Amino acid sequence: MNQEKIGKFIAACRKDKDMTQSELAEKLGVTDKSIGNWENGRNMPDLSLFKPLCDELGITINELLSGERLKKEAYQEKFEENIINTIDYSTKKINLIRNNLGIVLLMLGILISFTAMTMFASESSWGSIYSIIGAVISLIGVSKLTKKYSYSNRLIICITYFLLFLGSLFIIDYISVISLKQLPRFCTIKTSNEYVYECDNPLYTVYRVNSNTQNEYIIVDTNKKYTIDTVPVVPFNRNKSGIDNIIKYKNKYIGNNSNVGNLIASLPLSEYGFVFKIDSDNLGLIIDYHITDWYINENYYLEKSIVYNSVSIFTLIENVKYIKYNFSGKTYEIKKENVEKNFPNYKDIVNDGVNKDAFNKYLEQKILDNEFIDLCFKKFIS
Repeated sequence: MNQEKIGKFIAACRKDKDMTQSELAEKLGVTDKSIGNWENGRNMPDLSLFKPLCDELGITINELLSGERLKKEAYQEKFEENIINTIDYSTKKINLIRNNLGIVLLMLGILISFTAMTMFASESSWGSIYSIIGAVISLIGVSKLTKKYSYSNRLIICITYFLLFLGSLFIIDYISVISLKQLPRFCTIKTSNEYVYECDNPLYTVYRVNSNTQNEYIIVDTNKKYTIDTVPVVPFNRNKSGIDNIIKYKNKYIGNNSNVGNLIASLPLSEYGFVFKIDSDNLGLIIDYHITDWYINENYYLEKSIVYNSVSIFTLIENVKYIKYNFSGKTYEIKKENVEKNFPNYKDIVNDGVNKDAFNKYLEQKILDNEFIDLCFKKFIS
């Protein structure tokens, strides 16, 4: 089907009828631009307009598709040729529409999935639901785009695409869990107790401890070594205050203000704001917290923090002799000699510099034991 030839024929017939493009467009209910596109061979009229157009131009559909006036002897031959061309044209147009629809569905599905991954909070089930809906929509798009292939090939392509799409969602979710320290969107089991919220994924388990508090932290267990009852639970933000993070501030001398400041900022109580100064003459550290001591003492939080901070600082900064904690209501002073003498297994913690396993076993794992903390606190205070 020669669109350029047909366009010129439409223009010639219109002029023979002494009609403008606007007049013809008005009669057919289309725009002037549509008539211009037909006559320039850019596209063809819709099949539904063939008969109305031919009636207005005084030609037959066979002549329209041939792009010329036909003599009787050539009419039948051209008719058969035009039928084949029309079927071919219709098939191509249907395929074009189907492909365009497939592309729209493909892109729409991808947009829905990745928007859902960013719009909804990780603990909301709507994020995973809409992500799966997006994957299904995009799969329908792929199905339409592969219509020209055999059934078996289409099935292989669609299954492969769907698995890759789901795999990419799981990878993005895992990256978000690791980098942003959040719960996974795709998990099979969600359980919780007083301190811990557990999300079980086929590949890893994520624990959220101290949910919805300023000391909330996430543990990603890729080796499946914890359960909801054995996962490390402390009243602080473990990712920030745990030995795995604060060990980088280990120093032999207290004189490095930047190092000391970063260490204090990583430890409990820093969330309330603080300033500090170093007593170089007596090798002491004085920390002023912007909070009243009794205001934060729910469930022994003050005592737990002071015990944890003192052991951590004495362990990581070797020449500190005392620490003074100033609150707006009271001052607590702790000497290193009292910690060395009264904290059980302190020597194991400082063995060969810093023993992280001993730190976790003898300090972190006992931090929820109020009786132990209370005893240590009373023995530490000068």
